[in-house]
Amino acid sequence: MAHTLDHVMMRVEDLERSFDWYTGHLGYEEKDRHEGDGFSIVYLGPEEMDDAGAMLELTANHDDRAYELGDAWGHIAVRVDDVYDAYEELMAGGVEDYRDPDSCGGRYAFVRDPDGHEVEIVSRDHGARWSLDHTMVRVEDADAAIGWWVRKLGYEDTGRWEADTFANFFLSPPDAPPEAMDVELTYNYDGRSYTLGDAWGHLAVGVDDLHDAWDVLTGRHAETYRTPADCDDMYAFTKTNDGHEVEVLERSPDDDSLFPF
Repeated sequence: MAHTLDHVMMRVEDLERSFDWYTGHLGYEEKDRHEGDGFSIVYLGPEEMDDAGAMLELTANHDDRAYELGDAWGHIAVRVDDVYDAYEELMAGGVEDYRDPDSCGGRYAFVRDPDGHEVEIVSRDHGARWSLDHTMVRVEDADAAIGWWVRKLGYEDTGRWEADTFANFFLSPPDAPPEAMDVELTYNYDGRSYTLGDAWGHLAVGVDDLHDAWDVLTGRHAETYRTPADCDDMYAFTKTNDGHEVEVLERSPDDDSLFPF
């Protein structure tokens, strides 16, 4: 099942506030927008985003609901040339100080967007500046979680780091270019459990044929959370063993819109 990581979706309470934060501080531009019945969706990404790059999807419901972050989703990470320069730039722009590079050993840093979603800043020599490098999720059983991504989606283990109290595992689709987004699984050794919350929505994979991909997933006993038929044959959803939602959607380069509506 050939696919790429297409986007990561987050829910926000004030769409224009979040839109201004990502466009103003990270230089993102609007790639597409959809106004639904009671909700709005915006796709964002760097202006010079690579063809293999993933987008950020902001979803806002119009009922003034509040969201809980939970702790089963960790962060998105964005690429820069120099972590210190990028962090100082964000601080000068009025972003709130959260975890500066020195507190992270000089290798990375963290800020938060207006809704509290954590954004990691990492130094990379590939990809557009501020492009999405990876999305981190926390898992309760590392072997089972790695097995899910490898067995269900055919991912490959592209890097790992074992520390005294936790481990990080990076996975990506086969033959994915460096500019593509990875998935980072974080496993803490203390046996803790996590809550999903609802401020994070899903990861999405783009496929050539929705129904063929769904047949592969169901043949591998992936959870049939929302089938193509449930979604008017435009997309579908499964869930990982930890409950993280994964959207499956078909993209066509000939479509006028990024949205399959």
